[in-house]
Amino acid sequence: MLNFKHLHYFRTVAKTGAVNRAAEKLHLTPQTLSGQISAFEARLGTPLFRRSGRRLELTDAGRMALAYADEIFQVGAELEDALLHRSGTLRAPFRVGVADAVPKGVAHQLIAPALALPEAARLVCSENRLERLIADLAIHRLDMVLADRPLPPNTDVRGYSHLLGECGIGFFSTPELAAQLQGSFPRCLHAAPLLLPGEESALRAPLLRWLERQDIAPTVVGEFDDSALMHAFGAAGAGAFPVPMTHEVAAALPPRLSLLGETQEVRERFFAISVERRLRHPAVLAISEAARLTLFARPPTTDRADASAALRDAARPARPVQ
Repeated sequence: MLNFKHLHYFRTVAKTGAVNRAAEKLHLTPQTLSGQISAFEARLGTPLFRRSGRRLELTDAGRMALAYADEIFQVGAELEDALLHRSGTLRAPFRVGVADAVPKGVAHQLIAPALALPEAARLVCSENRLERLIADLAIHRLDMVLADRPLPPNTDVRGYSHLLGECGIGFFSTPELAAQLQGSFPRCLHAAPLLLPGEESALRAPLLRWLERQDIAPTVVGEFDDSALMHAFGAAGAGAFPVPMTHEVAAALPPRLSLLGETQEVRERFFAISVERRLRHPAVLAISEAARLTLFARPPTTDRADASAALRDAARPARPVQ
């Protein structure tokens, strides 16, 4: 069985980067602490540290061990808090990983229903590359991953992708830039300065293919992994930029932006990735249900022009869609 005292000693040394400083915090002699670390490494059968000058650096095994140690001691602290405050309103953590390609407005609208449950969870939200988040999901450091693509087929992780919804794409710009563009949408994008999602975004490839089919060659002036940063540059006038056309996301854009037009031929999709084939976690179920009923619901009309008009009204446009 794992020696948790040794794990605590290891974690302290890893955090301080030196045996002497860790020994002072633990009220041990450096010789005693070094012996305990050596015994821990012998028990695990692999070195956890390597020396770099006067400092100790973690090996690959050491970094893995530290990630687990952080999780173990965090859970231990939560257990202690729960037992000490059993009559209180301590909330269980709901850990969500958000892929960095997912627009922040969409992520907020999707996750928010989890906080409205009668027994609301304590949200722990982290953002990273999808591959890193999937690795954390595999070792149960996350309850769910929110992504703009399903689980990659070449991954070794056993997980399941649950489609939350999809929507068309709108193109926005400042009114000043919109006034300089020639022709109706989408022709007005030809030779126009355009901001694109980065290569990690699932939207990028279909967006480029759509532009090619329309025989439109914009001037790409920027590429962004972070959608919020792309929106900030677009709002400053750097170029037109694509936005998923949900009611909430379009309405949350700065009011001075103009909607150049929208297309349903390019669809942005969003997924909840979990280790469950059938969703059971109450917070994930709330997210899935809210996405289906509200975020990705089209306006209650049967005419596409009327639906587009409703979205444009939500986005406060300055330029009509042709």
